[in-house]
Amino acid sequence: MSMEAPIYNAQGKKAGTIALPERLFGEAWNASLMHQVVTSMQDNARTPVAHTKDRGEVRGGGKKPWRQKGTGRARHGSIRSPIWVGCGKAHGPRNEKQFARAIPKKMRVKALAVALSRKWKDGEIFFVDSLGLAEPKTAVALKVLGTIGAAVGAAMPGGVGRAKKTQKTLVAFSDLTPAAKKSLRNVACVEAKAVRDLNPVALLKNKYLVIENPAASIAVLEARFGAEREAGK
Repeated sequence: MSMEAPIYNAQGKKAGTIALPERLFGEAWNASLMHQVVTSMQDNARTPVAHTKDRGEVRGGGKKPWRQKGTGRARHGSIRSPIWVGCGKAHGPRNEKQFARAIPKKMRVKALAVALSRKWKDGEIFFVDSLGLAEPKTAVALKVLGTIGAAVGAAMPGGVGRAKKTQKTLVAFSDLTPAAKKSLRNVACVEAKAVRDLNPVALLKNKYLVIENPAASIAVLEARFGAEREAGK
């Protein structure tokens, strides 16, 4: 079973339709699956930078500060104990901690299909035959996005007024060329990716998804879906 979606050109006119496979755009929402996959991906992208030294790593403290008895003061063996100023820290963050979690291939590809389906159901996916970015031109790219946004009734960047966070748009290219990448890299609320690199985190953090060259892009998604499903058996 398939669904029909309109295809627009760079002028905002309808240039045809495309059949969307149900296994990619017709999945039911699965909140528990999405939470598990998205949080795992975020953990895998995490770089453990925060690091505190414990009492064995800070300098000094090799000598007992005062004798054990007879001074009237509390007993101490080192000025680098966690209760002293300039001491080692107890239970602080350590950069050797590993946050990475494995994501089964079936879960990963299923989550991508669920995210695409939710975007499609909410009317936030649009298809364009080509953005016409033969050379790096940010103004041209924004004009095309604004034109498409006006045609579909979506507040995409490039329209009237200043871009807002609610206009965050992910543009997926069947083949992300250097010209297309450079055209969009300086636009704060626009992200450009190759279709083969689409993932649930990128889809959920952007309001709209624009898929360029839909026939080739969907073919890439279906090939990836089939390959990962087979590999996950």
